[in-house]
Amino acid sequence: MSGHSKWAQIKHKKGISDQKKGRVFSKLANKITIAARSGTDPLANYKLQSTIEEARAVNMPKENIERAIKRATEKEAASLNEITVQAMGPGSVAVVIEAITDNKNRTIAEVKNILAKNGFKMVPEGSLNWMFDASWAPKNPLENSDPTMRQKFNQLLEELATNDDVENVHSNLKDEQSSGLDH
Repeated sequence: MSGHSKWAQIKHKKGISDQKKGRVFSKLANKITIAARSGTDPLANYKLQSTIEEARAVNMPKENIERAIKRATEKEAASLNEITVQAMGPGSVAVVIEAITDNKNRTIAEVKNILAKNGFKMVPEGSLNWMFDASWAPKNPLENSDPTMRQKFNQLLEELATNDDVENVHSNLKDEQSSGLDH
């Protein structure tokens, strides 16, 4: 039974778990830094307070939270930008992708590549706004039970989750309307 040690299995599972947790922490740290630009006091900055609560909910260490807040006052934080990418896919599925990045061109190119591999095409920013309310809730959720389309959409979500810059994905599909990509 060589190669089947229990420790190796635990080590492999822990490695995957740590990688996912690190990705979530990185995304939350960027989100905290962006929110802290409006003020570093959570009591006076509601957006920062809610983002800190979100970070605490996933057990993000206090030191990481404080470091992200401190980073907002440094030069490095000025290079972080929030971007929104909109796309249409098979079966008239509309997707809105929110990202925080230090390199807008790189992130858009990566997201565009992921979209293209999964049969989705970028559309001009703002062209899908009419399909969603102000908080990205779809006005007319799309019912689509086509298994091929669902599989493509789920594959798209998985690939977008691996991009460190992507924060949220919203869709007009019923039951798949929003994903914080925390998986």
